Amino acid sequence: MADYQPFSFVDGEGVRCSVYLSGCLFACEGCYNEAAWSFRYGEPYSRELENRVLEDLSHPAVQGLSLLGGEPFLNTQVCLALASRVRAELGYAKDIWIWSGYRLETLAADRRDKRMLLELVDVLVDGPFDLARRDASLAFRGSDNQRVIDVRASLASAEAVTWEPAGRS
Repeated sequence: MADYQPFSFVDGEGVRCSVYLSGCLFACEGCYNEAAWSFRYGEPYSRELENRVLEDLSHPAVQGLSLLGGEPFLNTQVCLALASRVRAELGYAKDIWIWSGYRLETLAADRRDKRMLLELVDVLVDGPFDLARRDASLAFRGSDNQRVIDVRASLASAEAVTWEPAGRS
């Protein structure tokens, strides 16, 4: 994994515990985390780190977990272990956000680990960053081709449903 940032305010709504995974094959021009493209970048994931993330997530001010990259869906073994444990120990009291170069439709069609991980997630920011479509005014995404998706509603309706912030109608 590339990095862990507890109590972050930038990787999703509210206070987050952000886990950055190593390895990405998308190699988007203008990527903010180019160092994490390498699968050898960072440190090996450990049970000790997983315990720390769960302890940090238990803090009442923390809204949830953010999984970023690199590409989390190329690190499903780590992400599935962590997300499964979050759901087992904290249920849906904490949300899970994930950023991916993959589109929702590709992940939903997967019959293996990618779909399993997707089913544990609340919000997906999908699509590769496109430097030509960069828009710094967009919340939680870097370019206007990317979508912020309510995963559970999308899987239930079999089409992408845009995520709306809590308290907004």
